Amino acid sequence: MAEKVRCTWAGSDPLMREYHDKEWGRPERDSRAMWECLMLEGFQAGLSWQTILRRREGFRRAFKDFDPAKVAKFTEKDIERLMQDEGIIRARAKIVATIEGAKIFLAMEKNGEDFGKYYWKLAGGKPTVNRTGHVPAQTPASELISKDLRKRGFKFVGPVIVYAWMQAIGMVDDHAAHCFRA
Repeated sequence: MAEKVRCTWAGSDPLMREYHDKEWGRPERDSRAMWECLMLEGFQAGLSWQTILRRREGFRRAFKDFDPAKVAKFTEKDIERLMQDEGIIRARAKIVATIEGAKIFLAMEKNGEDFGKYYWKLAGGKPTVNRTGHVPAQTPASELISKDLRKRGFKFVGPVIVYAWMQAIGMVDDHAAHCFRA
């Protein structure tokens, strides 16, 4: 049986391959799952995605399965607990940004804005497919969404991080033309 041909970044690491094959680039429209991914992308800033994937279960445990209602109630005591948690990236600013992000998510919900529907609409409503061989670091759409997220108070949501998030949740399909997922 022939080996599957994947995007080059999936490499030979089994965890990265599984993520590539089963998650990356598949349209995700569940608001909570989209928010979780955005928060993890923020933790990834300055690190490799592989590092985040290896600790994803630790993040899920530490952040109560990324339930915004639970995370929004975290206190200074919770921040201190998380700063000692070896199962996650122990960056205070990113931990605080996740707690604040939960509060913003809930405020959107309270105002009748569905996080997922809102950001999919800003992205054009359907996946953008790119098979040019050139994968940009950011796009006008990621700049627009980044600006909106920052205006609301989200942190670690610059246009490059937002573009990576858009790829991860399938707003953008950047699978290489040679990839079996293309």
